[in-house]
Amino acid sequence: MSAKARNYRTFDEVTEEYFLDHPEEIESYLTTVFEEYAKEQCTAALLSSLRMVARIKGISNLAKETNISRNVIQKALSANGNPKFESISAIMHAMGYCLTPKKLDAMM
Repeated sequence: MSAKARNYRTFDEVTEEYFLDHPEEIESYLTTVFEEYAKEQCTAALLSSLRMVARIKGISNLAKETNISRNVIQKALSANGNPKFESISAIMHAMGYCLTPKKLDAMM
């Protein structure tokens, strides 16, 4: 088989498969993602991680629970997304998590 004919999986696909097989690890992953966001302030990385977890949880399911359309959820969590706080809070809640403050010096 030539290199061109191979279908390589992306890092996101491998990560999603891992979390589908190990859903108990999503919480610690999200904790780490938010800690990194607090340090680096990289919104694109945060949204990318939330988008991946949303796909694992099922965007259609999240849309039903949040009363936010699939398209709006996907757009909000896209690399160029600029979601409202209420949208992120609703999506997190539908995924089974909440936004909880944590003192910055405890993370750094």
